[in-house]
Amino acid sequence: MGGIFGVASKTDCVLDLFFGTDYHSHLGTRRGGLAVLGKNGFTRAIHNIENSPFRIKFGRDLEEMEGNFGIGCISDTEPQPLIVRSHLGNFAITTVGRINNTDELVKLAFDKGNPHFLEMSGGQINPTELVASLINQCDSIWEGIRYAQEKIDGSMTMLVLTAKGIYAARDRLGRTPLIIGKKETGRCITFESFAYFNLGYTMEKELGPGEIVLVNPDGIQVLNPPGDEMKICSFLWVYFGYPTSTYEGINVEQMRYNCGERLAMRDDVHAHMVAGVPDSGTAHAVGYANKSEIPFARPFIKYTPTWARSFMPQVQTERNKIAKMKLIPVEELIRNRDMVLIDDSIVRGTQLRETAEFLYKRGAKEVHIRPACPPIMFGCKYLNFSRSTSDMDLIARRMIALREGENVDEKTLSTYTDPDHENYHEMVEAIRKEMGFTTLKYHRLDDMVDAIGLDKCKLCTYCWDGKECPGKCK
Repeated sequence: MGGIFGVASKTDCVLDLFFGTDYHSHLGTRRGGLAVLGKNGFTRAIHNIENSPFRIKFGRDLEEMEGNFGIGCISDTEPQPLIVRSHLGNFAITTVGRINNTDELVKLAFDKGNPHFLEMSGGQINPTELVASLINQCDSIWEGIRYAQEKIDGSMTMLVLTAKGIYAARDRLGRTPLIIGKKETGRCITFESFAYFNLGYTMEKELGPGEIVLVNPDGIQVLNPPGDEMKICSFLWVYFGYPTSTYEGINVEQMRYNCGERLAMRDDVHAHMVAGVPDSGTAHAVGYANKSEIPFARPFIKYTPTWARSFMPQVQTERNKIAKMKLIPVEELIRNRDMVLIDDSIVRGTQLRETAEFLYKRGAKEVHIRPACPPIMFGCKYLNFSRSTSDMDLIARRMIALREGENVDEKTLSTYTDPDHENYHEMVEAIRKEMGFTTLKYHRLDDMVDAIGLDKCKLCTYCWDGKECPGKCK
């Protein structure tokens, strides 16, 4: 995943760019970058942020940067923004998304005369560099952006910084958001809507799917109108999005309250308390507690002085260790208690299993697990929200494989995504036994969609149901 932010200002943009980009730190942990265009051309800085927050790394860079236009990013993958020199002029580019047909696009670039790509560690090509090469195959920046969106199998939202202004483009099916804010001195472009609140901007426009605009301090020029199909990622509300953000007019925190309420409406468990796994399960738990009238409590607290950031290292063993180290128990609230514990999701299952064991060892009598979304069946093909390299990394698919083998046909697999089918219930029970929970009940997909409040045809739900239907409602 990742987040992007841009500023087009009548005055120096650097501080707004820095703070706006920093407000995307919950979306990634590997690299942060800024690129600014000033009177002396482009200035860029990229830093590794795996071991310290974004804001700590850029103190000296801010002293040296100046300019009225800038773009920044938090990236969980490749270093960016990139600065490119081409027949279209010099530009800087930053992206959020995923490319599934890299080999095909690289061959296309070679055939069109692109001589080479820089290879990253592990033999990968920087996706942002690949996007830049697609843009350069056309006669203008905005035509190149549209061409790139048409050619990419996956999803790609981007900001392109030029002397004319900042080109902002939401991915073709709007899987990720892109919002423009304004104030007297200029405009900003942001992934997260809350990122400009404290900088004095107010919302001006949310780009539609596939929309391309050129942003300047004095206005917005629409170069490619929005499409009529949208498949925005549902997981933005369930987990990724910051609580104060709003996408398509729907606030993240409010959706999570709605989500918890609907979980409670289908539940009849008796417990002493409802708790959320910090921080992603907390708001869902508040909604559940409000509806069920079971008291909300915090039987463990995340140690925020040193574990304030929500993401984890890339290595799974380190992730498991840190997940355990972050949580400090309140044993007086755990001992001899029955609790409903809500997390945003169960992916591999390792961390939540260890959390349940953690609670039992400290005296919990019963731990009833209520994930805020359905069983995850498919790795994300669009946004890299899961680091799983195979569907068999997913706990749900492993349980299905034990029953059906790894090569399950589509028809059989669909029975395991149907909450009213016997296979689904047997899979959930197998997961419960494997994880050691007292009970396990997942959120239903129809209830989760209802909690969001958009038509399902406008939402991407691929990771739960494997469906890639068009995003146009009938």
